[in-house]
Amino acid sequence: MIFERAARREFAQAAAGISVALLAILASTQLIRLLKDAAGGRIAPEAVASLLGFAALNFMPILLSLTLFVSILLTLSRTYRDSEMVVWLSCGQPLTAWIRPVLRFALPIVLAIAVLAGFLSPWANYNTAEYKQRLSARSDVSQVSPGAFREVKRGQRVFFVESIAEDASRVGNVFVASMQEGKLGVVMSDTGYQEVAPNGDRFVVLEHGRRYEVEPGTPEFRVMEFERYKVRTQDGEARPTERSPNRLPITELVLDHSHQARGELLWRIGMPVSAIILALMAIPLSYVNPRAGRSANMLIAILIYAIYSNMISVSQAWVAQGKMSFWVGIWVPHVLMLLPLLLLFYKRTVVQMPWQRRRA
Repeated sequence: MIFERAARREFAQAAAGISVALLAILASTQLIRLLKDAAGGRIAPEAVASLLGFAALNFMPILLSLTLFVSILLTLSRTYRDSEMVVWLSCGQPLTAWIRPVLRFALPIVLAIAVLAGFLSPWANYNTAEYKQRLSARSDVSQVSPGAFREVKRGQRVFFVESIAEDASRVGNVFVASMQEGKLGVVMSDTGYQEVAPNGDRFVVLEHGRRYEVEPGTPEFRVMEFERYKVRTQDGEARPTERSPNRLPITELVLDHSHQARGELLWRIGMPVSAIILALMAIPLSYVNPRAGRSANMLIAILIYAIYSNMISVSQAWVAQGKMSFWVGIWVPHVLMLLPLLLLFYKRTVVQMPWQRRRA
């Protein structure tokens, strides 16, 4: 049908622009946070791109759900502003005739949301935790960022490097503070480099520097100058990544009957279901009253989306805490949103038909 093809094409054009804008905003926010952590030495600079990709997969279900809702709302609001909807209704076509093209446009996106929430998002969460675990187990010096202090071994050793060569072979202006046998040692050196012994042990070799050693609470103080000073470093042991519920694929999650797993399962099922309900909700919400202004329906839509999202989050939290049964929490927020959906459709299709009342 020509009408359906034209409607789906306009939905797709609106969704493309909205998704690009939302993705740019969320990716920029996440990138700034990751760059801040990298500058502070909490993550390695080379990990920023990978962690950003994992984060993008994690927030894609919410982004697609919001994109679907807003794109349908904006498209149908335009038909009201341009009087296309008035012509449509005057020809005897009900508002419910929009349900079919909306659902045909929404179903592929809802399927993508289900796959992302069920499989790709937990995979991204698991790989993010595993990647950070591997990075935290690297050697002390390999975690240092130039111009930033870096604590390792729970504050037992602090590194500061002013500059690092492009190939990471040499470092300049090195500061190392460490606690050994109750004594505080501070080593300062002009240059240094990494060295691997024949048995595989790793060392940082510092050149032309001084070592200050003091025992806290006593006046004892020692100063030593050196030409070469070796500091032994080693990679930590990478612990296995914890298999928390938000990192399990849905095929494994359904077999876990703990409260936390039930709460996570509720959220994953709720994401595609809420996307369908929001897509249908956009049809009656798109009504634009010229006297009320063009942005009134958008404000109401944002409020409804926030309430719906919070209801799902609260139900998830209560199920995870054991305060609510899983079988109650899985349908309560959706049923509570279906009631205003049916009421809005009734108001737009039955109550508000002024041209039919005038003819009668």
